Amino acid sequence: MLHRLHAIQRDCLHISRESIQQVAQEFDLPIAQVAAVVAFHSFFHTRPRGRFDILFSNCTSCGYLSGGQDLLQLLCLQLQVTPGETRADGLVSIDETSCIGMCDQGPSLLINGLPITHLNDNKVVQLAQLIALETPLPDWPANWFDIHHTVHRRDWLLSGSPVPREIMLKALDIGRDNTLAILLQSGLRGRGGAGFATGRKWQLCREAPGDTRYVVCNADEGEPGTFKDRMLLTTYAENLFAGMALCAFVIGATQGFVYLRAEYHYLLESLQETLQSCRRHGLLGNRILGHSDFDFDITLIVGAGAYICGEESALIESLEGKPGIPRIRPPFPVTHGYLGQPTVVNNVETFIAAAHIVHSGNETFRTTGTASSTGTKILSISGDCALPGIYEYPFGVRIRQILDDCGAQNVQAMQIGGPAGTLLNPAEFGRTLAFDDVSSGGSLLIFGPQRDLLTIHRNFARFFAHESCGFCTPCRVGTQLIQKELDTIAEGRGSAYTIVELQQLARLVQQQSHCGLGHTAANHVLEGLHKFPLTFSSRLQPQFTARFDLDQALASARHITHRDDSAAHLSND
Repeated sequence: MLHRLHAIQRDCLHISRESIQQVAQEFDLPIAQVAAVVAFHSFFHTRPRGRFDILFSNCTSCGYLSGGQDLLQLLCLQLQVTPGETRADGLVSIDETSCIGMCDQGPSLLINGLPITHLNDNKVVQLAQLIALETPLPDWPANWFDIHHTVHRRDWLLSGSPVPREIMLKALDIGRDNTLAILLQSGLRGRGGAGFATGRKWQLCREAPGDTRYVVCNADEGEPGTFKDRMLLTTYAENLFAGMALCAFVIGATQGFVYLRAEYHYLLESLQETLQSCRRHGLLGNRILGHSDFDFDITLIVGAGAYICGEESALIESLEGKPGIPRIRPPFPVTHGYLGQPTVVNNVETFIAAAHIVHSGNETFRTTGTASSTGTKILSISGDCALPGIYEYPFGVRIRQILDDCGAQNVQAMQIGGPAGTLLNPAEFGRTLAFDDVSSGGSLLIFGPQRDLLTIHRNFARFFAHESCGFCTPCRVGTQLIQKELDTIAEGRGSAYTIVELQQLARLVQQQSHCGLGHTAANHVLEGLHKFPLTFSSRLQPQFTARFDLDQALASARHITHRDDSAAHLSND
């Protein structure tokens, strides 16, 4: 259903009420369910978008604020467009979106789903001219659409690429039980951040009651600052599919899915070609490599802009054609996953690592890293450093070495694991990258001395407020209130009470939210208040000032009623 909605959005520039009814009829679903899916995803629209539909990334690394220049506002001025609206003639619409995974390539945007990186004011002016002339995208400078994958450090996983055929032949030769045993003995843990033992997950799924099993690859790397999967999906897709086939072989699945984030839609064609090549070579499909008891194939599904779908149960809900609202757990996907059947969900890096381990044995992997964190980890490094890009390190490496290798000097702070991760100050740079110390799904954001950390916190808070699925009150309301409290401090209207209230809100969101997004959404605030207290206290008013803005309180009402005239505003006087 997601692909059908994408096609309608592409062809009609929006999804009308009539289209929703048509899709509901085609898929034999309630109209309300299809409408809910459209409303849930930020890349679907019920009002027409422009023929040139532009989304600027608002990430701290690949965002549109370049050298003090607001590139989004510059383009809007050039084209006479209001941000968030479609121009009256239907030519162009300009808005912003969360991180698009181009953090190592400067300010970036998506235009009709295609990324353009390394933006500056001159490039934006040229872009505006091309749009004004209605120049088709194929006639734009081809190098604008080039995406480079800069790998600065390779270790165990990235130093070689075993042939998928050899991987599969090895598994078929040793059998299902021995393939699983190798993974169990290797100590491989999921590379998404949580670190659950991969072999154990496959074993639980294999042993769960049920006749049908599924393999799902979570390629929805939506954590701001993370872009390693972009490279892996481009360069190591065959090994990803081999890793998924290995899992299917072990657990007895015949169907797999790759859930690709909407921001990587442009990779879909090349991934489809790789899948076709695997089928031609007998690595997917019926009777894989002539084995009579091994049928497995993979379907690619593209999301539609929802960070929460990186959570495995929300991802499964989206696969089933529903809004991606996280499920109550237990039960877990290994016993009740896709369509209620046992399902393994792992991310891109984990499946590729599993394929390498089976091919080469687990001895090298087990002796790399630490006792509790075996193997290596791929990092996406961006921000204030000389050499942003992709780095692979054995677990146990010290944070200080990573900073030295990427040319980061006079670092004020760093955020590891994205906004939902861990905020470190310079006193902590001697800590190590490991599941039992500083764990990360792959993002490392570096902030130099010139950065205003309060601006960073406001960016993170805005991200979580925007990406909350809205299911539970602590997250839906709490993330909005945290954003407002940070705005109050930044605008010089905060008091000591504001800090107390901010701490209480953050703890409530952390402890009472329904899923992992809410549990981690306030981490950066609590750690910032603890490790960088002056970031907040230096902006406080010494005396009480009124914080209630009557006109601002009515902003949501104006939005709902589509009114912004003078009569819809009030004065605090």
